[in-house]
Amino acid sequence: MLHRAAHERAWSKGETVQQSEHGSYLTDLHTDRPHPARIYDYWLGGKDNFAPDRQAAEHAISASADIPAAARENRAFLRRAVQLAAQAGVRQFVDIGAGLPSPGNVHQVAQSIDPDARVAYVDNDPIVLTHGRALLADNRTTTVLTGDVRELDELFERPELAALIDLGQPVAVLLLAVLHFVTDEEAREAVRRVRERVAPGSYLLLSHSTHEGNPERAAEVAKTWDKTTSGIRLRTRTQVADLFDGWELLEPGVDFVPLWRAEGPTEASTRWMYAGVGRKS
Repeated sequence: MLHRAAHERAWSKGETVQQSEHGSYLTDLHTDRPHPARIYDYWLGGKDNFAPDRQAAEHAISASADIPAAARENRAFLRRAVQLAAQAGVRQFVDIGAGLPSPGNVHQVAQSIDPDARVAYVDNDPIVLTHGRALLADNRTTTVLTGDVRELDELFERPELAALIDLGQPVAVLLLAVLHFVTDEEAREAVRRVRERVAPGSYLLLSHSTHEGNPERAAEVAKTWDKTTSGIRLRTRTQVADLFDGWELLEPGVDFVPLWRAEGPTEASTRWMYAGVGRKS
């Protein structure tokens, strides 16, 4: 077991301590450029971010002050959608592009309904792996893996995932605020790969950024991602709906995130993201 001080020393240098069967080693966090998970962490009030992340996040806020609210609304959609799947009997969840831990994580929502619900978090940022594993060290029904939405075949074949998630049984796969970081073809391919690998009765939980609700501010907000390795692609409602090809799209279909099965007033809510939930028949 690595001592906490080792993690803290590495963090201060922009590195993280990883462990493998051969011991521990340092991974460069690339703190000289912003990363989507850390930008999102800043919007949610987190502390696991660096100066370039904060600068990028503040650029978005300067262009549209409601951006942090949109991030919080996306977390609220996560809760509603995970509850829907869990109440339908799903007991396995794979959160791809999970981001850094924050209140209302998938395992907290799912395990409030069934303590035995199993959750796999997946992200391509090594910070997520380090922090997630530290927080979940004593949780035997939850794991954190490094992976990429563009390489789902590799992810679905990994023994670490198979040890917790049985793809022969229904599973809810979350692709929240992640497909806007890949090309049109990569986004379609990711959803196809999920549909091909999961069992009937499985769910797809998806949210995606759009310019349609804020056409006059969207271009400036999108510059937030200029210095990241991913960039961002804002898509229309029709394009997001097309991603559900082959899935049974549940009511109310694709709608703005705060309007999807809203539980309270929505007059002051944002229009930055679309959301939808599909079921495999």
